[in-house]
Amino acid sequence: MKSTTRILALSLTFAAAAAISQAAPAAENWENLCARCHGADGKGQTKIGKKLNLKDYTDAKVQAEMKDADMVKAISAGVSENGKERMKAYKDELSAAEIDELVALVRKFKA
Repeated sequence: MKSTTRILALSLTFAAAAAISQAAPAAENWENLCARCHGADGKGQTKIGKKLNLKDYTDAKVQAEMKDADMVKAISAGVSENGKERMKAYKDELSAAEIDELVALVRKFKA
């Protein structure tokens, strides 16, 4: 019976490690989830970004006005304005660590 418990525990450990190792790097998440609107460079000069009047994340003034907690909330819960979704929520697709890594990546855009 003890060996069955050990095998089960090891299986769970390996499954958890596999799930953690499958977390995508921030740059990959940015490219897959964010760049379409915000641009690969964070300037928001894409067709959609211009239409939505997105902020230029390379602008030091814009960076100074943004709070990490607000960015985490926007990525997690999405952004709505006047009842319309401006940005989808990614809480079901990204881990808390991946969201924090995206915030750190946005901070790196600052010129």
